[in-house]
Amino acid sequence: MRKAALHNLGCKVNAYETEAMSQLLEEAGYEIVPFEEEADVYVINTCSVTNIADRKSRQMLRRAKKRNPQAVVVAAGCYVQAAGEELKKDPSVDIIIGNNKKTELTEILEKHFAGKHMSQEEYLISIGDTRRYEELSIGKVSGHTRAFVKIQDGCNQFCSYCIIPYTRGRVRSRRPEDIVAEAENLVGQGYQELVLTGIHLSSYGADFREGGENALLRLMTDLDAIAGLKRLRLGSLEPRIVTGEFAASLAKLRTICPHFHLSLQSGCDRVLRRMNRRYTTAEYQEVCRALRACFDNPAITTDVIVGFPGETEEEFRETVDFLRQIHFYEMHIFKYSRREGTRAAGMDGQIQEAVKSARSDELLNLESGMSLEYRRNFLGQEKEVLMEEKTVIDGVPWLTGYTREYIKAAIPWDEEKKGQMVRGIFREMLTGEIALMEEKK
Repeated sequence: MRKAALHNLGCKVNAYETEAMSQLLEEAGYEIVPFEEEADVYVINTCSVTNIADRKSRQMLRRAKKRNPQAVVVAAGCYVQAAGEELKKDPSVDIIIGNNKKTELTEILEKHFAGKHMSQEEYLISIGDTRRYEELSIGKVSGHTRAFVKIQDGCNQFCSYCIIPYTRGRVRSRRPEDIVAEAENLVGQGYQELVLTGIHLSSYGADFREGGENALLRLMTDLDAIAGLKRLRLGSLEPRIVTGEFAASLAKLRTICPHFHLSLQSGCDRVLRRMNRRYTTAEYQEVCRALRACFDNPAITTDVIVGFPGETEEEFRETVDFLRQIHFYEMHIFKYSRREGTRAAGMDGQIQEAVKSARSDELLNLESGMSLEYRRNFLGQEKEVLMEEKTVIDGVPWLTGYTREYIKAAIPWDEEKKGQMVRGIFREMLTGEIALMEEKK
């Protein structure tokens, strides 16, 4: 029996696809082993969202070949789409598999071991030309109490800083009946929480012939009806999809988690226009108002890029003021990374790294304070927590998990309660990120 090891880089979509490839290999008779062990096949699902992601992808490919020079090293995913010609010359890589070809992994390996070597072009398509959703699916989730379900691929937005439309292609949506079937299977295995994920989740259904308007909402309504499902969580949303009507409809779903990640990127309208983000700060603020009107203190999180080309000190200050005004639960702060092949890479006014770092540090400090303030709002409240994992704090073991708002809480370690819903009162902050919960008997 051949051994296979997989390593994932990047987003939740990549993580889902890595899990799916692992299950394809297992079904084909491979023994799945940890990446740190010696294997016959190493599969690295690469990422290309930043230059750092590119570098990490190259490092992991070389690390795999160094671990076992006789092994077959497979490079898959976004970095392959972005740098396929370069990877064909890399002695660390034996097989490259682009996006929308991962379902063929076991067949490709079978041909390789049989000596029927195919041209690398066979496994690297022009991703922008395809309209086919790659039918990867999972039947189980390794080592988690929540399950991610991929519902779409691709992006049509072409933000000026982003390489993803070139590595993932155009929007392709998974059929709702297939999603529901996978969700029912996962819930039947005991998973109480599902997280919907995709490259551009808000575009789900835009490619359906029968019309994509409200397709995401219809899908969530179908999933909400699954017996045994306790929680349904959304991945990142484009702000424009969230109208007052959309928010009100979501609030009627029994399973919906009031935790919304709304990508912002900048709190300055001039920067947003240069980014090609297609909304204004006023429109974004109205989306947050709509969610807060329909949900009781929902968790609103976001992404912010600092140091975008041409970002002046005045524009950065506008962003800081806007972030304070919205008052997010969490913010993911990124320093702008120049990506060849994107419009922003050729823009004038590239910002010095020292300036980016200073702005990033300021926003990280702001995020820390706002996040702690949001968490403290829940002290004294009774909440339900899905207990997930053992966490050691100052040498003491705790069982930790998350509320529907994705607030992390802890109870004294009790292995029997792992994977269970536990209700209790938030008494104090055990750490800056974890609340101490007193169980309700």
